Amino acid sequence: MELILIIAVVVIAVLAYRSYRRTQLQTRKQHEITAAELESVKRTADEDITRFGEELQDLDLEMVGKDLGDGARQDYQRALDAYESAKQAVGQVTQADQIKHVIEILEDGRYAATCVRARVNGEPLPQRRPSCFFNPQHGPSVEDVSWAPPGGAPRDVPACAADAERVRAGAEPDVRKVMVGPQRVPYWEAGPAYSPYAQGMFGALGGVMTGMFLGTMLGGMFAGGGYGDYAAGYEDGMSDGGGDGGGDAGGDGGGDFNPFDGGDFGGDFGGDF
Repeated sequence: MELILIIAVVVIAVLAYRSYRRTQLQTRKQHEITAAELESVKRTADEDITRFGEELQDLDLEMVGKDLGDGARQDYQRALDAYESAKQAVGQVTQADQIKHVIEILEDGRYAATCVRARVNGEPLPQRRPSCFFNPQHGPSVEDVSWAPPGGAPRDVPACAADAERVRAGAEPDVRKVMVGPQRVPYWEAGPAYSPYAQGMFGALGGVMTGMFLGTMLGGMFAGGGYGDYAAGYEDGMSDGGGDGGGDAGGDGGGDFNPFDGGDFGGDFGGDF
């Protein structure tokens, strides 16, 4: 009887060790991002920053002759600080994982810009939401829309007004595509190097995104969170920064506010594909 127990313990230990080694090898493989892939995702982030800078120029023209008020001025400064911080941060990226921080800064700036317009137009401050899933350059989403990737199940994803209308009309949304080799593909099909890029935008929606892309290239990269955590994180940041969306977007990308913290993005990248 004792011999049987000893054999059982040994077998369990061997199986556990093999499982551990397999996990370690998979994790190591996940982080083997080539220099070309890193440059590609940096270029994508840099394009997003440039697009945001152009939007800030347009915003500046819109605000000419208008009384911003203290709240709008603070939000506008926050957007400008986020733009400068994102430019500085992307230039210092040496590993793909660092892109997540760059995108988080950019997300905060995009939201601050929407707050400026809302304040000047006498509208309520918009709900803090993630960027449009289809194309993050469209800025914060305004609603969720049911959509399914090719071969996938329909799920609700955050979308801007224009893309939500396209999807409901049965048309193709305006998808953010990036270069992978000789062709342009949706960023969510661009491989492991783009995992931190997507995490920076949708980390708080991990559960939704895992279900959406189960069995695909991005299927295993999200975990936990939801709109509740996302909104609560911003409310905490607002209370620290005076309750007006001001805060400090410089240096560390938005002061103490980071609605994306708390999720475990290690996962098993790519699922079983």
